[in-house]
Amino acid sequence: MKEFFISECSQQENKIVTSSFLVASKQVKAKKNGEPYLALVLADRTGQIEAKMWDNVDEFVDAFEQDDFLKIKGLINKYKNRFQLTIHKLRRMEEGEVDFADYLPKTTKDIGELWQTLTEFVATFQNAHLKSLVELFMADPEIAERYRNAPAAKTLHHAYIGGLLDHVVSLFRSCDLICRNYPQINRDLLLTGAFLHDIGKLQELTYNRAFSYTTRGQLLGHMIIELEMLQTKLAKLPDFPAELKTLLEHMIISHHGQYEFGSPKLPMFPEALMLHYLDDLDSKMEAMRAHFEREAELEGPWTSYNASLERPLFDSRKFLQGEKSPTAKTSAEDPGAQPAPPTAPERPTSAAPAFDLFSEQKA
Repeated sequence: MKEFFISECSQQENKIVTSSFLVASKQVKAKKNGEPYLALVLADRTGQIEAKMWDNVDEFVDAFEQDDFLKIKGLINKYKNRFQLTIHKLRRMEEGEVDFADYLPKTTKDIGELWQTLTEFVATFQNAHLKSLVELFMADPEIAERYRNAPAAKTLHHAYIGGLLDHVVSLFRSCDLICRNYPQINRDLLLTGAFLHDIGKLQELTYNRAFSYTTRGQLLGHMIIELEMLQTKLAKLPDFPAELKTLLEHMIISHHGQYEFGSPKLPMFPEALMLHYLDDLDSKMEAMRAHFEREAELEGPWTSYNASLERPLFDSRKFLQGEKSPTAKTSAEDPGAQPAPPTAPERPTSAAPAFDLFSEQKA
């Protein structure tokens, strides 16, 4: 059983913990004196934490790789107002020691209820061809199983088990609401596009051990995979209108909205344009929510710089609750400012404890 989760850092500040983690990132960097140190990002199902190993690096640097699981003993402390783990000792864990459910984040929502919500939306479709198509996908046991469990992305948004389904249900709700304000929109077409727009991620991403890309996903990308999946299902619906097929294909390849974001075509009709903007909005709102959650322990409403959104974020709820903002960082004072170049972190002053109780068996 995992002894400590990253979400519990505030309860263990300035204490020694021994627990297991997934290595999300591994780098070997140089101290000011030129000696190497390990800079890791460790993860479990509750979040991520930066970790540093300062001593005995040569002994451990080749003992593990990224995506391995480690048993670690170290000190939880704060550096620049963020929790970090100073590693005193580590060892690589064997597969038999790992309960994967401890390390992959998962939606807190009920997956069965999300799937039922999707089913109820599809039942309201007026277009029999689009309804038959989506129901054909949902009736495929392999697709249904993956759709219920896949993340929506590796890191940027909804990056957790059940994230794709969570994202699509959220999109369905937004699409349904906004169609009421724009009666010229074909609701069934928009919802079908929402259902299909990321379905290729069922094959693009792998999430058995950690979130990463499959070889096919790296080489083709989810849009190409989606066109293939669509063609396979349409082969079973010989009466499906060719015009609807073309519109769905365009919605798939244009939903990123810009050439530089991977769309070979820009959205060229109302449903395609709406899908792009609602998809983009939902992903950005989730990215903000997750960033606020990761930095909930920070004082004041300003967060650190968010790389995907290219800005620091401001938690309006904290602000309205009367929390005072600490001295603003440069990036917070100037939302257009880029983050300062990274520098080697200061080494914590806390002395490391003796390790005689830490063994291969107890680690």
